[in-house]
Amino acid sequence: MSCEFRGKEQTPDIVALVMAAGVSRRFGSDKRRARLDDGRTLLETTLATVSQVYPRCWLITRPEDDLGEALAGYEDLHRMAAPHAGHGLGGSLGDAFRELISQQDSAIAAAVVLADMPWLNATTCASLNRHADSGRIVMPRHQGKRGHPVLFGRDLWPALAELKGGEGARDVVQANRQAVHAIDVDDAGIWRDIDSPRDLEAPV
Repeated sequence: MSCEFRGKEQTPDIVALVMAAGVSRRFGSDKRRARLDDGRTLLETTLATVSQVYPRCWLITRPEDDLGEALAGYEDLHRMAAPHAGHGLGGSLGDAFRELISQQDSAIAAAVVLADMPWLNATTCASLNRHADSGRIVMPRHQGKRGHPVLFGRDLWPALAELKGGEGARDVVQANRQAVHAIDVDDAGIWRDIDSPRDLEAPV
């Protein structure tokens, strides 16, 4: 099952990048394969949310990855290997945006979705999409705290393509503060990720 748009409202052309190239050191095993209460894997759950909202998406993984059952139902999803994944999220992001640029992707923006955020609401993603613009960085905010996904307009892609390592795109965001649009949402899932097995417990 590839990522297909199932909503009723047409939105700007946005490509989703599902970042799943981490090594899960704090989790102790491959958290992408971890099962949630409903039996689905963590990665499968995130992809189910993404597929409701984004017309196109790429799954960013390590070159050596064989995810098998973690991708149940999504085996034909577009995959993108990140050769610099070992250098942190920034390395994977740099690889992904260099590839988008080399492909001359026509999207107005790219939504960076972390694969370990299974409680993110699809409605939140749809709300962010309505604010997408080629010169904007759009991010959700809940109870005064920002989270993910973050939509980067295509004008920011060259800066993101320069990333070689580190924690992510924080430096790019700080260098382009005037482009940041924080959108208030009623969704704690924007900052509830999975770092340890204990985090798999359903939210209260």
